[in-house]
Amino acid sequence: MDVNKIVEQQVLQAAQAVEEQIDAEMSRLDNMDEDDLDRIHQKRLAALKKQASKKQELLQMGHGQYTEIPEEKEFFPICQKSPRVVCHFYRESTFRCKIVDKHLAILAPKHVGTKFCKIDAEKCKWLCERLKVRVLPTICLVIDGKTKDFVVGFDDLGGVDDFPTEMMEWRLGLSGVIDCDADPTNPPTLGQKPKGARGKKAIRGGGDDSDDDSDDD
Repeated sequence: MDVNKIVEQQVLQAAQAVEEQIDAEMSRLDNMDEDDLDRIHQKRLAALKKQASKKQELLQMGHGQYTEIPEEKEFFPICQKSPRVVCHFYRESTFRCKIVDKHLAILAPKHVGTKFCKIDAEKCKWLCERLKVRVLPTICLVIDGKTKDFVVGFDDLGGVDDFPTEMMEWRLGLSGVIDCDADPTNPPTLGQKPKGARGKKAIRGGGDDSDDDSDDD
């Protein structure tokens, strides 16, 4: 049989299958009575109420805003309480930390399901040693109470200071710490994958990074 005819037949069969599915769904909807429609409505309403309740609960936990952790002893309780956490280890005198602050403050209200926070690295020496944070800025990404990944310096963000917020969102999305459809091969504004981007690879040390100039004042 001719190859073109085989392809044509397969396409027709696929179209017929889709049409049958549509007809079956339309028939099911046509046969629904008022009680069936009411049950669907109530189910959707319950789901919306549950979603709204969960969002309110997260907002009460400080989600939806970019906040500071005043003491290192509060870091682990926060990570245990919130299912997903983005924590920026910063130093006040480091210029690039202020760039990170700007982007995370924009993303926090957009991704309420994730806790966005920061902590002064100079006030949490023990925690920095525990997590091997040696380069600033470092962003620690935590999921279900476990450190998932680190964003160290700006290598994963295009290696430039003026990267867009979408680039930060893309990088966080790769680790699954926010809900974002992130294509690891197609970062925003760049035609290729930024140097050092690791996608959803498991956590690395986070400290032995060669981006020394990220720690410049």
